[in-house]
Amino acid sequence: MNAVTTFSPSSIMGADITDIADFIHSRPAIPEPIVERRQYRTIWISDVHLGTRGCNAGMLNDFLDHVDSETMYLVGDMIDGWRLKKKFYWPAAHNDVLWRLLKRAKRGTRVVYIPGNHDEVFRQYSGLDFGGISIRRKAIHETADGRRLLVLHGDEFDAITLAHRWVAHIGDAAYTMLMGLNRWVNAARRRMGMPYWSLSKHAKAKVKNAVAFISHFEEVVAHAAGVRGVEGVVCGHIHTAEMREIAGIAYYNDGDWVEGCTALVEHFDGRMELLHWADEIAARERDKVVTLAA
Repeated sequence: MNAVTTFSPSSIMGADITDIADFIHSRPAIPEPIVERRQYRTIWISDVHLGTRGCNAGMLNDFLDHVDSETMYLVGDMIDGWRLKKKFYWPAAHNDVLWRLLKRAKRGTRVVYIPGNHDEVFRQYSGLDFGGISIRRKAIHETADGRRLLVLHGDEFDAITLAHRWVAHIGDAAYTMLMGLNRWVNAARRRMGMPYWSLSKHAKAKVKNAVAFISHFEEVVAHAAGVRGVEGVVCGHIHTAEMREIAGIAYYNDGDWVEGCTALVEHFDGRMELLHWADEIAARERDKVVTLAA
């Protein structure tokens, strides 16, 4: 199949293996470039929120085109079912993200998908494999240096999401408005030749209550991991990338692809690193300018 094939969330739910195969063998809107990919043992990404205008799908596609790994974890909120129920939005770049992820699984990467609260509809398929992607409620990852890490989305520890779902939806609406403003700010920055900058990420860092919530969330998640007898935990959910030790437990949050555009990676010796992809793209563009000027 040579034409671009549309593969939306509604078609995913009703798709059979033939549909998936057709999609994988179709052409993405933006083809994969032929470049040397940076190799990692493991990659974690989450909170992509496909189906929303705030999703930085173009930047994520660029990330997927420049890195590779033996294992990849999709740690929830890959598709924003909450937003899609209110208004359908699915541009070609979002299709390209799905194409790249399914293609990666087909090429032999072990891909594990742990649905979050925004894509909770997929939790009913936990334990099944879908297009080469394993759907799980949670997972235990063993690093190259022998540490066991609990991998889960993290909404399980968000009291607002669990106990007051209507409050969570109101917060989601306010967040969507902020992300709309974020798009306008970055459109202006692009016209001035300036790199990507997250207004919402900056706002969260300045608001005292947000900082307190994030800190408490991290402590609760780390404690839960310690109770389960593992050495660390990897999660997403709060859109705040972080690596730190809490009471002897390694806490990792892979961030998001709406605000920070970050991923967590494991090197082949077990060393962990957060990649800030907006910074990576900016550095690549500076190198191009230097090369052209030389």
